[in-house]
Amino acid sequence: MYTTQMDAARKGIVTEEMKVVANQEGVSEEYLLEKIAKGEVVIPANKKHLSLKPRGIGSGLSTKINVNLGISQDVNDITLELNKAKLAIDWDVDAIMDLSNYGQTEKFRKKLIQISPLMIGTVPIYDAISLLNKELIDLSAKDFLDVARKHAEDGVDFLTIHAGLTKEVADTFINNPRLTNIVSRGGSLLFAWMNIHQNENPFYEYFDELLEICQKYDVTLSLGDGMRPGSIYDSTDASQISELITLGNLTKRAWEKNVQVMIEGPGHIPLNEVEANIKLAKSLCHNAPFYVLGPIVTDIAPGYDHISGAIGGALASYYGADFLCYLTPAEHLRLPDLDDVKEGIIASKIAAHSGDIAKGSKGIEWDHKMSLARSNLDWKSMTNLALDSKNVKKYREGNQLQDQETCSMCGKMCAIRNVKKIINGEKVNIYK
Repeated sequence: MYTTQMDAARKGIVTEEMKVVANQEGVSEEYLLEKIAKGEVVIPANKKHLSLKPRGIGSGLSTKINVNLGISQDVNDITLELNKAKLAIDWDVDAIMDLSNYGQTEKFRKKLIQISPLMIGTVPIYDAISLLNKELIDLSAKDFLDVARKHAEDGVDFLTIHAGLTKEVADTFINNPRLTNIVSRGGSLLFAWMNIHQNENPFYEYFDELLEICQKYDVTLSLGDGMRPGSIYDSTDASQISELITLGNLTKRAWEKNVQVMIEGPGHIPLNEVEANIKLAKSLCHNAPFYVLGPIVTDIAPGYDHISGAIGGALASYYGADFLCYLTPAEHLRLPDLDDVKEGIIASKIAAHSGDIAKGSKGIEWDHKMSLARSNLDWKSMTNLALDSKNVKKYREGNQLQDQETCSMCGKMCAIRNVKKIINGEKVNIYK
């Protein structure tokens, strides 16, 4: 009947996934049909991910957030990473990217897909060396495609593929030196492989075969930014834009095969370039959903990059980014632990929600309820409405309160308390 969500939309078929997303987002099914058919909205939903609760990403929908995790050579602990996944599920994020690159990657991936109602993404090139037990120099072009196929068969909903880092883009990079060179792990591996073998990027050269894999399982392509800037000094440079133009061309090729596409965006850009980056990506890539890492808007805050990323993410969401990849306090420093993951999730949720309010898509009703609770000094409702209710209770209960109606900052000088008394004709008492 149909092969992918895009194929269904172009045939006027409302899928079960579309019905769920329309209900979640408060939009009509007709709206989704139009936007998915154009490629402006995607519903990453691999046919084999049976535990999935689908979500939509793109134009007119709420900003989504992603959590990164996965086993590595230094921290090869499947239980720890599954606990991070369970934390992300409990916090109701939208997606998890499994960036595993060492050890029992297949076992972990299958378990993650089995337990997760969230969308699952992977980066096949990370897994190629581990899964096939080969050094980079020994990998063939076919090997890269085989790993992508294996991830699709396992049930992954979206694949990050750095197909835009072509030989031409690599030449642009060589001729336009950077301060931080290539910071994308996938991009650097492909750049090395291309130089070792003196061949074209296999994901670009065999892009049509990749599309056949995606079409078969309805896997969404997340076209990776192998040339994203790794410092604000390198932002919006020739290499980044050259790759973005290529990604736009690949997007049109994917759409011809009814394959859904997202575009991945920069990591480090100053605040004054956020709007331009969003508009460039949307224009050059035909309004495909845009997925950003952060972005980080200053390079001086290791240990606090979740804050820098939330600042950039809120602005990016406002200007039209559709999907935010979270950052944790551990970014640039180590693999995050459970506390880091929680801090990253909260920061990213605040950024996404703030952006949604600013662009008028969703969320303001929640803030209105919180403001009403504050106006009524209704601490129970304030606690229940808070993004992190446990944290509110911890702060609230950590003080010796003389007046349970107020907080320990103002006490009986509480502005809300006293103005309400005046309006009601009551006496304002401060010391009694």
